[in-house]
Amino acid sequence: MITRAAHEMAAAMEAGEITSEKLTQDHFDRIAEVDADVHAFLYLDHEGAVAQARAVDKARANGEKVGPLAGVPLALKDVMVQKGIPTTAGSKILEGWRPPYDATVVTKLKNAGIVILGKTNMDEFAMGSSTENSAYGPTHNPWDLSRIPGGSGGGSSASLAAFEAPLAIGTDTGGSIRQPAAVTGTVGVKPTYGGVSRYGLIAFSSSLDQAGPCARTVLDAALLHEVMAGHDPKDATSINAPVPQVVHAAKNGNVKGVKIGYVKELNGEGYQAGVRSRFEESLDLLAKAGAEIVEVSCPNFEYALASYYLIAPSECSSNLARFDAMRYGMRVGDEDGVSAELVMNLTREVGFGREVKRRVILGTYALSSGYYDAYYGSAQKVRTLIIEDFTKAFAKVDVLVSPTTPTTAFKIGDKVDDPLAMYLNDIATIPVNMAGIGGMSLPCGLAPEDGLPVGFQIMAPAMQDQRLYSVGAALEAELLTKWGAPLLSQIPALGGAK
Repeated sequence: MITRAAHEMAAAMEAGEITSEKLTQDHFDRIAEVDADVHAFLYLDHEGAVAQARAVDKARANGEKVGPLAGVPLALKDVMVQKGIPTTAGSKILEGWRPPYDATVVTKLKNAGIVILGKTNMDEFAMGSSTENSAYGPTHNPWDLSRIPGGSGGGSSASLAAFEAPLAIGTDTGGSIRQPAAVTGTVGVKPTYGGVSRYGLIAFSSSLDQAGPCARTVLDAALLHEVMAGHDPKDATSINAPVPQVVHAAKNGNVKGVKIGYVKELNGEGYQAGVRSRFEESLDLLAKAGAEIVEVSCPNFEYALASYYLIAPSECSSNLARFDAMRYGMRVGDEDGVSAELVMNLTREVGFGREVKRRVILGTYALSSGYYDAYYGSAQKVRTLIIEDFTKAFAKVDVLVSPTTPTTAFKIGDKVDDPLAMYLNDIATIPVNMAGIGGMSLPCGLAPEDGLPVGFQIMAPAMQDQRLYSVGAALEAELLTKWGAPLLSQIPALGGAK
């Protein structure tokens, strides 16, 4: 049962084939079996999850109407606060902190009857592309335990690929949902900015952060997206508009007459040969299914990476100032006669990891007097040019596509000492965040060089997220026909996990 899609699990519970309590316990058993090798989870809430599952089972037994995902287990990225549950954002500075409230997304999950298994590992404060920056050790890719599962949400994606959970929540600031999905052979969606509430999401870069669904199928992602989305008055950036009909689109995936533009700047030099070949094969399948494929140029995408790494660190240097040892979290050097300033400095020195310090320093410099216009101001101008590129492109096509990542998963430790090489992993995903539009990654096969998953990225205009699911479902169906079974059925036995 644990290898089934989430919507199939829900159907089995509705038919009386299994209870949510049994399904939940089966997933905890799986976690106990493999997570010592994968390290997808930072915290497991067995008692709370079983209580949630029993409540759903009781509601079903009483004939009450429950949601389409009621009783299905889920893994929650540890950047989303959950009342009474340790929430660290992958950082020592928040070790042991138990929030006094739920994030809006968590409230929606609970109201939908979704069972939250626990909190997943991540790069510290979502700053990273490999989950190696977690203060609690790296997560391993279930396809090959010597490789990274992507980042910053590697724990969420790895939990799906390892069959530890059928659903997960991620957050995406520059690709942290889509890039892990690509390298683990799963589905990840970054909704339109403002389409899902950020209330209770520990902020990295407030103009870029966006929570979204992670799953093993396009339909499962759509069902979870519909649960998460909607206007929230607690979030000033939340869009007050109807949620796009993502579930309908996923159930009726069709690309006949759809214009699909592949971005020539996102499939060239530096892209692994196997990634390019799987991407091009997918384009052929979409054309076979009735789509019109055209080349599109977005020339300013070339500057997206550089501008992102000024905007995001600038916003993080401001957001992370709240971790000052004065209100919550770690406190170091708090002794008689020690100044508050010294306590703050000592705490941040010990509590923040190397990558967080690097980005705080970079952002603080970019915002400093005399440099603001030259760096942060210029980066925002480039952001406007990227938005204009998207606007021009979407005037010609319905969606844009590209490989999600330039390569498959690399070895743990290979790029940890080369920040620029690490940052280049997000070269294809960052433009979506800069423009605030929606993006999806779904698996499109295995690279012939190494047998590892390749991701196919779909991009749609703001608040047209249903287009992601329509095209994604159509491609998924074509690929399923080609493969004869879901991609994850080809996964090695956890790459040698015991």
